[in-house]
Amino acid sequence: MARFEISADYLRRFLIDLLNTPSPTGDTEWAVTLVEQELAALDVPTTRTTKGAVLAHLEGLSPNKPRALSAHVDTLGAVVQQIKPNGRLKLKALNGLNWSSVESEGVTIAAQSGRHFTGSLVLVNGATHVNKDAGAAPRNPDTLEVRIDERTSSSEETRMLGIEVGDFVSFDPRCVVSESGFIRSRFLDDKACVACAVAALRSLKEAGVTPAYDTTLLISNFEEVGHGGMDGLPAALAELVILDMACIGDGIQGDEFHCSVCIADSTGPYSKGLTGRLRDVAERRGIDLKPDVYPYYGSDGSAYWRSGGSAEVALIGPGVDTSHGYERTHIDALIDTAALVAEYLVGE
Repeated sequence: MARFEISADYLRRFLIDLLNTPSPTGDTEWAVTLVEQELAALDVPTTRTTKGAVLAHLEGLSPNKPRALSAHVDTLGAVVQQIKPNGRLKLKALNGLNWSSVESEGVTIAAQSGRHFTGSLVLVNGATHVNKDAGAAPRNPDTLEVRIDERTSSSEETRMLGIEVGDFVSFDPRCVVSESGFIRSRFLDDKACVACAVAALRSLKEAGVTPAYDTTLLISNFEEVGHGGMDGLPAALAELVILDMACIGDGIQGDEFHCSVCIADSTGPYSKGLTGRLRDVAERRGIDLKPDVYPYYGSDGSAYWRSGGSAEVALIGPGVDTSHGYERTHIDALIDTAALVAEYLVGE
């Protein structure tokens, strides 16, 4: 049995706050600040990297084998690519956005002036009473546009509001928590893992237990575009455990109720030794860890290695259904992930 009690109430509360804080790649300041405040409440000191990521340093019983954890706070999002002649907006995706999954979604445009405008992403000429081909039309940046919740019918009127090309656009998370323990929301990838990491540190603090080795927590802010993984990590790192959502789908063993460990993904295998040690910790502590291989996936661990990092790398995370869409997981998977992190940090 796991030795550390993970508070489901705390996990839910922090995760909901994080999910409701916009953080599209490139515009993560609010979410980064929220994480800093949460760690400060646990008396965990933090610093910022030049790129804006959060680093937390925990002194361990030994400095001989420094470890690190990493989860990312940036999410899918977009920027204004064009203000169209009709006053609506054409978007450019910042990362692996599935356009069909965000049609009709509410959005917030963060203007450079500091003002925020709401709107929705709709199909061009999308009324089925007017356009008989609306249902069959492709969904992509050219066929979808942002309908702003303001009186504007020209590019000039939109610009007079203060909206301009390059403004960041975030999608409404629509976070819902069910009595049965499900959490459905956009951006569980990877805010679920950020919450798990902080909940694990909280459990160690409450138990009065020190990590076995000096540990760095990196909350990266550019994972979705592939360059968050090396940011500020110690050069002499021995082990790096990446916390990122676990895939669910055909041919995958993982599910919404468990933590998974990724043996290999699109970039190749993770470290067999570190992966094996995590599996051993899970088995000793009664955590039902699901091993899997992800066919179309990369992580900050891959970015770390590509940047020249030499530590062993492993990848774990809670199962998340419909990744890069309207996602869902269960509190059981979050608790197992946080418990495994806590157990790993105090183990040899």
